[in-house]
Amino acid sequence: MSSLPTLPSTRRAITPLPDLLISQIAAGEVVERPASVVKELVENALDAGATRIEVRLDGGGIKRIVVSDNGSGIDRDELPLALARHATSKIASLADLESVASLGFRGEALASIASVAAVSIVSRTAAANSAFQIDGGAAGVLAAAGAVGTRVEVADLFFKTPARRKFLRAEATELGHCVTQVERIAAAHPGVEFSVLHEGRKLLALPATGLRERALELLPDDFAAAHRDVHAQAADIAVRGWVGLPTAARSRADAQLFYVNGRYVRDKVLTHAVRAAYADVLHGQSQPMYCLFLELDPRKVDVNVHPTKVELRFRDSSAVHQFVLHAVQAALAQSALATAVSTAPFGSATPTPTPIMTLTRLAAVRAPMQPTLGVAQPVAEYLASLAAAPPPATAAVQGADAGADHPLGMALAQLSGIYILAQNRAGLVIVDMHAAHERIVYEKLKRQLDARAVPQQRLLLPQVFAADALDVATAEEHADVLGAIGLDLVPAAPTQLALRALPALLAPDAGASLARDVLRDLRDYGGSRVLTEHRNELLATLACRSAVRANRRLTLDEMNGLLREMESTERADQCNHGRPTWVQLSIGDLDKLFLRGR
Repeated sequence: MSSLPTLPSTRRAITPLPDLLISQIAAGEVVERPASVVKELVENALDAGATRIEVRLDGGGIKRIVVSDNGSGIDRDELPLALARHATSKIASLADLESVASLGFRGEALASIASVAAVSIVSRTAAANSAFQIDGGAAGVLAAAGAVGTRVEVADLFFKTPARRKFLRAEATELGHCVTQVERIAAAHPGVEFSVLHEGRKLLALPATGLRERALELLPDDFAAAHRDVHAQAADIAVRGWVGLPTAARSRADAQLFYVNGRYVRDKVLTHAVRAAYADVLHGQSQPMYCLFLELDPRKVDVNVHPTKVELRFRDSSAVHQFVLHAVQAALAQSALATAVSTAPFGSATPTPTPIMTLTRLAAVRAPMQPTLGVAQPVAEYLASLAAAPPPATAAVQGADAGADHPLGMALAQLSGIYILAQNRAGLVIVDMHAAHERIVYEKLKRQLDARAVPQQRLLLPQVFAADALDVATAEEHADVLGAIGLDLVPAAPTQLALRALPALLAPDAGASLARDVLRDLRDYGGSRVLTEHRNELLATLACRSAVRANRRLTLDEMNGLLREMESTERADQCNHGRPTWVQLSIGDLDKLFLRGR
């Protein structure tokens, strides 16, 4: 067994570090892998105003990286400074640093790269008669052939620091990181043409296009069929972009793009804000997809936190967090009457409805809110329409036509005690009645609790059930919390509890199982936290336990009451666990199933 290295016993004198060693130390932060080099060079090209950027790689970027652009180029006299530490054209004063708008500004990337690899730069400005070249470590600048713009070649990454090279992964892995890096940058610069080639084979080709088209091209295919637009603006802050529906969530956080003033960032404040916005519709470890762009005064954000510039610090992080949170929440909360999810390419003038999970805009006005739960009491206007209904033989068809102004249409039948079948203008709507009812109850409970007005329903006979000593003690200790959510639960004996009242929205037969679940939440989270940090989990428990169960037979009146409630309920497209509550099959989709038109 080898012994551990020992620290030197003699004291060393304090001496200045050599410039090369300083750059190599800095390279440890700036240059982590080939993708880090690609990032720095591509950002330099964008800062130079390039509209076309090409990245060529060999050996996954370990052997060679070449980034060519058609930007403004570098003057001959400035080329030596391009490889010098802390030399930059981006800033000149502290005021510039505090309001920096360029992607690069530290003036250390090229010097750091040159300290661990062989670097060559060929550049030409529009005013020059030819291009000029400088090699890292060379003394002079030589004339060279080249078009207007800059070409930077980096060869044998980490050959000057062999120990660092051992930490690199396989070529395929490093190549994947390089391509991902270009894609992240490209999403925020749709007007620039990007291409990536590996050993002569083209891996990525992104022509100049619009912001929506670029985002759609870079995000997974299922994002196009399940997304919502985000757009919010205040005095000096704005956010826009797109967020995926919970039904399109993924197991990995690999489709999450966030940009601040055009710079891709990985910021905990922003990530938490988006995740919190999904709290009502996405549970467990599922990860949402999104592409969001935050714009704010550069003086209110510090991008000089880390050399990689993917971390930042907001002057008022709490305000930014709340702004992003509410903007994403508003996008996810759009109801079936208020939004249309498009599967057409971003920027299309006419959205094309998708047969699955599409909210089709079929009504210009919002349906009136129903004062009581739809399943328990049908909508008044629907009952009124029954009085003038045609003879029974044609009632179903006429009823569907009469409901043409309702996005979810009018009910036709119930299937297997689980699904409601309805007809709207687009075709057939299929509703999971439990999932839909669960969302309706949950949103109503939230509104009532926020208003401190959860109406109780007293039970004629208290429901008495067996409980262990811990349940009894929890009910006594948290009687105020139980009362706040409409539950009257008291000890009936040392090992029994009596449920005397429950929220009016809930089904009385929920009973003991509901009470036990609530007591478990109280034990897990504590009385004070359950109504603040874990309010949604508690209300979701109440809603899930009391939602209409499978195999309950509903009348047409009750089915239509549920549909109308869905149309006027926020987030009605998903249940509290992120599952879809309804799907749309168009007439065209049904025709395809039966091969009509062939």
